Amino acid sequence: MTDAGSDEGSDFEPDPGRVDFLRTVADDVRGDSSESKQLANVLYRVSDLYDEDEDTSPEEIVRNVKFILEVNERGGLGR
Repeated sequence: MTDAGSDEGSDFEPDPGRVDFLRTVADDVRGDSSESKQLANVLYRVSDLYDEDEDTSPEEIVRNVKFILEVNERGGLGR
């Protein structure tokens, strides 16, 4: 395990099985409520850490999740 402040993404080696699992769970929890949609979006973003076709970091995901929560708090993108 690396330090929390480390910029290295070595703990998140490509893992197609983990990507599929996280995205399947995201699809399962996605529903009509904004909370279930938020959770699904967060799980999908976390799965990007293990997707060899994605270039992301835990820090980017945290920023993205904060944005998702802020948008929901404001009532959506259109407001």
